[in-house]
Amino acid sequence: MTKPTNHTRYTWLILKEMSTLVRYLHQNRASINQKEKNVQSSTDVLFILLGAIMVLAMHAGFAFLEVGTVRKKNQVNALVKIMMDFSVSAIAYFFIGYSIAYGISFFEAAPSLVGSNGYALVKFFFLLTFAAAIPAIVSGGIAERAKFNPQLIATFFLAGVIYPFFEGISWNGAFGIQDWLADSFGAGFHDFAGSVVVHGVGGWIALAAVLLLGPRYGRYGKQGEVIAHPPSNIPFLALGAWILTVGWFGFNVMSAQEIDGISGLVAINSLMAMVGGTLAACFVGRNDPGFVHNGPLAGLVAICAGSDVMHPLGALVTGGIAGALFVYCFTLTQNKWKIDDVLGVWPLHGLCGVWGGLAAGIFGQVYLGGLGGVSFTSQVIGTALGVAIAFSGGLIVYGILKKFIGIRLTQEEEHDGADLSIHKISSTPAND
Repeated sequence: MTKPTNHTRYTWLILKEMSTLVRYLHQNRASINQKEKNVQSSTDVLFILLGAIMVLAMHAGFAFLEVGTVRKKNQVNALVKIMMDFSVSAIAYFFIGYSIAYGISFFEAAPSLVGSNGYALVKFFFLLTFAAAIPAIVSGGIAERAKFNPQLIATFFLAGVIYPFFEGISWNGAFGIQDWLADSFGAGFHDFAGSVVVHGVGGWIALAAVLLLGPRYGRYGKQGEVIAHPPSNIPFLALGAWILTVGWFGFNVMSAQEIDGISGLVAINSLMAMVGGTLAACFVGRNDPGFVHNGPLAGLVAICAGSDVMHPLGALVTGGIAGALFVYCFTLTQNKWKIDDVLGVWPLHGLCGVWGGLAAGIFGQVYLGGLGGVSFTSQVIGTALGVAIAFSGGLIVYGILKKFIGIRLTQEEEHDGADLSIHKISSTPAND
């Protein structure tokens, strides 16, 4: 009998170990699959949580952008409004809005809420930061003359009813509208990260509120001349713009909501649109720092809808048009139409949001380098529906508040500033 060689012995040992491993894998297949699912769900939780945190940070951007733009006597009010608006939005969206949009509530025992590592909970957190952006957008338009408590009431209904109503139509297929668009025109309304759903809705609600409030006292002379109210702090304005710009990549990229859906295309398109908006705003706005720092925001608003389907060159053009659109329409709104939108939120979010919804249907087409799967007709219809719901909803909410409570500070209170009139303290009390 031939004595086994070392090679044969090692081969036999390897085969034995492999056989043992196969038996282990077979016997523990369910356990292994469950562990893989747990890892996947944990990764998704972390992914969307990071997105929620980045968008939450954007609210600091809203705050400082407003602080830098308003006059010094209204800076404290700007900071307090954004913080309170977020808190009220959280309550409204948790108890009412999320159910309207997605038919989901959290009125069940905690053990059932922690399934998939609590993914459903952090998804709510992420989407809440979108809902809370609506009153944050409105805040910039109505700055310096809006009453505090009525605005909180408005926030509750905006985040709890008006916004979720259109959110459910666009992102959850409510009322069969998306199915009808897909059947009729080959694709439903596409808004990946909220050009229309978030920014457009916020901007058009803001327009309704601004029109009902009227301009600030002293903003326009008796002969219709424009009286300048220059920003109080350009560095704060720039800081707010930078915070928003950085957070926006969480806003857009994390809209995939799962790690498997993440796309570098969304990130690059966001970058190109931001750059395009900045360059266009600087050129058209003749180096004005307010326009320059709002330019990237205009581009990012516009790219939200089609960031997942456009070619980067299409994103660059989309952002450039948005930057120019903001400068032109802000000037037209303030100087010709005499609409006192303090931060220009209607041109920035309302009009650039509309452009973004339409741009997705243009530059998302295959023949323009996009990935396809979009219909320009559906984009027009979906965008128009969002505008109609937002503007009419804003008129209803603020119209009712104006009639029964009042939404505007008195002339004396406005003269003294919202800081002293509402909060009884200025931004720099030691210097008073």
